Order: sequence, then C-alpha cells, then structure tokens
Amino acid sequence: MSEWLYSDDGYYATYKEIGKGGDFYTAVSTSKFFGGTIAKHIISLVDEGFLAKDATICEIGAHHGYFLADVIEFLYTLRPELLESFDFVIIERFEALREFQKNYFAESFGNAIKLTHYKSLSELKCKNAFFIANEIFDAFSCELYYKGKSARVERHEVVFDVNDDWVEQKAKKYHKDRGEIALGYEEFAKEMALACEKFEFMSFDYGEMQARPDFSIRVYTKHEVTPFFDEKIKRDELFARSDITYDVTFEHVKDAYEEAGVEFIELSTQMAALVKMGILELLEILKAKVDEKIYKQELEKVKILIMPNFLGERFKMIRFRKS
Repeated sequence: MSEWLYSDDGYYATYKEIGKGGDFYTAVSTSKFFGGTIAKHIISLVDEGFLAKDATICEIGAHHGYFLADVIEFLYTLRPELLESFDFVIIERFEALREFQKNYFAESFGNAIKLTHYKSLSELKCKNAFFIANEIFDAFSCELYYKGKSARVERHEVVFDVNDDWVEQKAKKYHKDRGEIALGYEEFAKEMALACEKFEFMSFDYGEMQARPDFSIRVYTKHEVTPFFDEKIKRDELFARSDITYDVTFEHVKDAYEEAGVEFIELSTQMAALVKMGILELLEILKAKVDEKIYKQELEKVKILIMPNFLGERFKMIRFRKS
C-alpha cells in the first residue's frame, strides 16, 4: 500500500484531480462551505481564548490546497484581521503537490497570505495551533490480517502466511479476526504532540469507532469502487494508478493520541459536527447577500455534506486537544 500510494511513481506522488473529473469526491470538492464552517469554528476558538490571534493554522495532507484556501476565504469574510496575525502552514511530503499549492495560493491571495510548507510534522515547532485534516487516516498504510496471519503480496497476489506479533496484538485489542490494521497512527500522534505546546486537531474520515468485522479495503477508479479481494480485480493494472483506501477504526486513532498525551474530545457524524459548528448560519448569511438562484445552488451542495444519505452520516469528525 505504501508503494501503491507514496512511492516515486505512486498514486499521490503527482497531482490528481478530485471531484467529477477524478477518481473520487471529497467534502472539500463538494462545497466551499466545508472549509467555511471550519473557519467559523476557528473564530469560536479565538473568542473562547483557546486559540491565540497569532496561532498557527495547519492543514495536513492538503493535496490541492483548496481546503485551507476555503478556510482563509471565509476568515477574510468573517474576521479579516485574523489573516494578518495567523500563520498558515501546510504539511505536504510531495514536492509536486507543494508547488501546485504554492501556485494556487499565489493566484488566489497574492502576497496577502503567509504560507509555509513543511514535509512532515516533525519539522514544525509552534506554541499554539489548530490542525485540520480531511480523509487522512484512511490513507495510512495498513497490514492485512486474517485469523492470526498477516499478508504479503507476491506478483500482486495476496498471501496470508506472515507472523507479526505487533499486528496480532492490535487485532486482538480491536477484536478483529480479519481486516486492516493501520500503520503509523502512533508515530503521527507523537509527532503532533511534540510539534505544538497547545492545539486542537480535527479530522474527517470514513469509518466507525469500533473495528469492522471484515475487510473494507477497496480501490477507487473514475468513481467506481472495487473491493480489493474481488475475484475480477486486476491489481497489476490498478497498482499506483488508482486510489486505495479502507475504513478507519477510530478507536485506534483515539488510543494513539491518548498514548501521546493528547485528550480525546469527541467523535460525531459529519452532519452533526458541521451543523454544531454553524454551517446553517453561514447559509443564512449567504441567503441575505445573494440572489435566490446562487443560494439554492450552494444549498444543494451543502445538502451533500450533511444529509444522511450522502456524506453526512458516513463520514465522521474526530477531535482532540492538547492544553
């Protein structure tokens, strides 16, 4: 999976279109009001005194940079003075994506925004921050586990014959006799805890608190979803040319952060989280300022974010704090 996604020729190593022209949709590609709601939440953190006016606002794994740009756009509308005092940061491992993000920000904001890039969280040191990530934990590499054995791949065929004590311990802890065991959550949480003295971290991902009882790993190509163990799948043709992902076990994420000394705050559906943070209030502001046609267009996009039969229930928001 690491080679599939992150090698020099891997799927994420180069710019990929997301949305109608790509392999999959995200909340970011659906509506600017996703980032706008996060901006509203950031302002509330400033007002309650958790975030300083000179805090770092950091997106991890930004891909296009659209998410952070949407946050900035709404900050400008709702509390423009914060743009001068905040430091904006993107953590991005791939040079090609960093260049795309820099160009996009230059085109969007000129010199009005100070944007700093780091290859990893280990390079960042700050006192106060808000970290945001969208669909990041389902992009960590994983091991495949089946009844006491871990998998290896030989000529794109999966063979379960590896003994791995760490994987087996995790499988027992999360009551799995088969499925995905994510790699790297513990190191990632420790890096974030060491990067900043006081922060809130929010992430949106597809999954549940408890582990699924089966395999969820799947491949996305042109909005078609193929289970990784489908008999008809041609893994050699899909390798590094398509996205590969799995359902997140949020209990594993929670445990990793708590082990790093970071407090778990909540897990909720994307619908509940966005409504609580004020997405409907933002729509009311829009309604008062634009004509009915534009309002209805944006309303339909927001419905995809929050309606249970679209992204509202399937995606979850998890939130942590270090004080």
